[in-house]
Amino acid sequence: MPRTRLSEQEIDRAMAGVAWTRRGDHIERTVVRPDFRAAVALVNQVADLAEELDHHPDMTISWTRVALSVTTHDAGGLTALDFELARRVDALVEAVG
Repeated sequence: MPRTRLSEQEIDRAMAGVAWTRRGDHIERTVVRPDFRAAVALVNQVADLAEELDHHPDMTISWTRVALSVTTHDAGGLTALDFELARRVDALVEAVG
């Protein structure tokens, strides 16, 4: 998948298809799980997705909350790869409930 920075219009279109929030050159999402073990399990599942795409988000666990943030550093902003990872994370979160 190309790592070319998206235009503002492309970012706006891509944002409409994900459950993430834009903060500058990053997109972010926080997921709340029922307990700490479930939060850690989610982090491990996201890590598997990230490895498949060779694109790794920043992840922080705070008890039952998992905060995710993604950008493409070498492109200097958001790319299609960021939104592909976001869509996969959204599907994972929906599947695990």
